[in-house]
Amino acid sequence: MGDPGKAEKFELPRYAYIFILKKNGEDWNVFETFEETLSSNDWVKQRYYGIFKTEGDSIFRYTKNIRLLLNANGEIGRVYAIASNKKLTFNVANLNTITTEEEVLDLKINTAPDSIQQNLQNIYSSPYNYNNPTTDEYYGSFDNIGSKVATLNLLLYHIAAKVDIKWNVQEDKRIDREAPDNGVRLTYMDAIHLYNGYAYCFKPMENEVSTPLSDGPSVQIVRPTDEGLWWEGRSYFYTIPYTTTDKSGYYPLQMKMQTNESGNNYTPTLYLKIETAEPFVPWLRADFSLSKQLTAGSDTKTVE
Repeated sequence: MGDPGKAEKFELPRYAYIFILKKNGEDWNVFETFEETLSSNDWVKQRYYGIFKTEGDSIFRYTKNIRLLLNANGEIGRVYAIASNKKLTFNVANLNTITTEEEVLDLKINTAPDSIQQNLQNIYSSPYNYNNPTTDEYYGSFDNIGSKVATLNLLLYHIAAKVDIKWNVQEDKRIDREAPDNGVRLTYMDAIHLYNGYAYCFKPMENEVSTPLSDGPSVQIVRPTDEGLWWEGRSYFYTIPYTTTDKSGYYPLQMKMQTNESGNNYTPTLYLKIETAEPFVPWLRADFSLSKQLTAGSDTKTVE
């Protein structure tokens, strides 16, 4: 019960931003920067079977090769890449001015435009701290030692977390036939104050602010006209994950809720624990169980 009942749809990336780095002593310097417009005709959907996360998943694979002249044998390099269905803007006006690995890893995209907020699930990148399980090196590494040609198939991952919300009004509280106004129905619910600004491209798990945001976009979930959702339902959305310095390791999910069209805004903040065993953005879940009408006010709760 409450399952959305439909498969997710992801848009094919149309733009790619690629940084090729070469090792120079102990440093990594940017050798080449690409901004590519990708053709929709060069994508295929397939199952992934390889050494990276997650085997058996459906992926989009870009079949057109992107070639780069390395100039010499014996080069050791790294590739960082971003792919998106919308053209992105960054905290750096000109990507070609980036020269070091530190500058690459500090790169951020602007998530404020509505066109980006609505398409966060269609932005992918190469997380900087994901290592090849065979070599224990950054998984976007390559070399052409002993060969004139180096090849790399780079698997990209979401930068936005999926937030999955379910709600349920206890059955014996749904309708009081003797006094209908005493029954409980959820007539308004939004996720509010979502991340809205510059977010890391290659460090998607390291966005941090001092305290939960006090403004930002909202996601509409339930309204008074949604009678089929008053007592139970499920919804999900994608957002940039972040943590706060006062509660490290937890994502502050802020909600706005009303019951029985009362107009009383109940605004809880749920601190959802973010698992950090992998460098990938999480799938966060929050379950709401209602047994009484909500009154105006706010509180916080930590969900492990």
